[in-house]
Amino acid sequence: MADAIRKIVIVGGGTTGWMAAASLSRYVADKEISVTLIESPDIGAVGVGEATIPNIVAFNKELGIDEVELIKATQATFKLGIEFKDWHKKGERFFHPFADYGLKIDNVEFHHYVNRMKAEGLDVNLQDYSFACALAKEGRFAQPNAGPQSPLADYSYAYHFDASLYAKFLNKFSVQNGIKHISANVCAVNLNNDSGFIESVTLDDGLKIEADLFIDCSGFKGLLINGAMGVGLTDLSKWLPCDRAVAIQTELVDEPTPYTIASARDAGWQWCIPLQHRMGNGYIYSSQFCDNQMAQDELLANIKGKAINDIRQFDLPLGAREVIWHKNCFALGLAAGFLEPLESLGLSLIQTALTKLYTFFPDKSFNQHDIKEVNRLHNTEIERIVDFLALHYKLTSRDDTEFWRYCQNMPISDSLAHKIEVFKSQGHIVQYDHESFEEASWLSMYHGFNVNPRRFDVRAKNINIDTVEKNLLQMKNSMQSAAKQAMSHQEFINKHCRAVCDI
Repeated sequence: MADAIRKIVIVGGGTTGWMAAASLSRYVADKEISVTLIESPDIGAVGVGEATIPNIVAFNKELGIDEVELIKATQATFKLGIEFKDWHKKGERFFHPFADYGLKIDNVEFHHYVNRMKAEGLDVNLQDYSFACALAKEGRFAQPNAGPQSPLADYSYAYHFDASLYAKFLNKFSVQNGIKHISANVCAVNLNNDSGFIESVTLDDGLKIEADLFIDCSGFKGLLINGAMGVGLTDLSKWLPCDRAVAIQTELVDEPTPYTIASARDAGWQWCIPLQHRMGNGYIYSSQFCDNQMAQDELLANIKGKAINDIRQFDLPLGAREVIWHKNCFALGLAAGFLEPLESLGLSLIQTALTKLYTFFPDKSFNQHDIKEVNRLHNTEIERIVDFLALHYKLTSRDDTEFWRYCQNMPISDSLAHKIEVFKSQGHIVQYDHESFEEASWLSMYHGFNVNPRRFDVRAKNINIDTVEKNLLQMKNSMQSAAKQAMSHQEFINKHCRAVCDI
């Protein structure tokens, strides 16, 4: 039996590095493994607003972090989903909730009954049957009950928070739980001449830090996985058209919405992420159809509140690392690649990668079959995500700019084309293994882009249409009534988790 891993080094701090450190501090708590994080003092905190998806709640809970303490420390607000403005057509909007729609009836998915009612000329809107949508429409928030009396009240939530404050919070948590923190620059990565494995990294003071396993959290440059080991990126620009971004922070003018806003613009889309103390704004766009100055002008023309920092420009190398695990190097976050933030998956991909690492945690033999399986699972996950992101662009009916006309005609994968055509036929939603988005998410997109199936599941005809209409109306009224009884998002924060002071 090969020797066990004894030393782990994380290269890079920020949100990625400290999420890895916090998670590893729990994983190694009962093991004889030391973990050291090396963070450059020369890389300043970006301090952007970060939108998340619900698994971040579970991540913090598993670490034993007090939710209220975290929210206060990171100036966080709550997120029920994403509102999409002007994506299908100008003037239209729809919501992507962290929740299902309705309930199965006679083992037939709920949306088939909605499709049946539409086919019979009845006025019905799918989004009236999601409690998360009802709360968001009213600007209200309530935490879901652990065991709701009705499945209709089952929904999830995530956060908007200051990513630099989250990293700071996890830094303190990790160090308290045994992670060693070194503030230094890595100036050399030392490989074994025979095996190609990383033996150590050399710091700017000449100190060499050895380890058995190295975690690359060094951002876009991929100091270990790319710079030292030569693992490149698979280009994804064919499927994802937006490759640059500009961002700016503004004063919070209105009460924070309990959701992210994604507004389609002439050559891409703009995000609005409300924190307790400010608004995060950004415009992600295609350099093929928009230059930097045009992007800045369009962003500044569509923000509220006084700017509190200078506008920042980012080049976004759209791509996935060919493999995230190579020999004894495991890449996380931007070192593993970049998918645009349209569905707030940045932190989620860190979590899922860590889960894969723990499932196949190595010994010093670094079994190649285990490594190959982790890479296969990760690459499949990326393929599924890329399909879902591409769907947002491909289904548009906008033809008012060159960018949106390009999106209508851009290539998509065979798997995505198959999913769309199956839904158009009878409204069935195709799900493959290792999907990051459940059926309700795909349904939100199809509905939001007005993709109506030509038929519906014939089993939805087994119930009298008057009975279906009556039950749906009762369901809709119940959700709307319950939503109106909830606190406003701002009231909820003020009562339960208001940050002590502004930053």
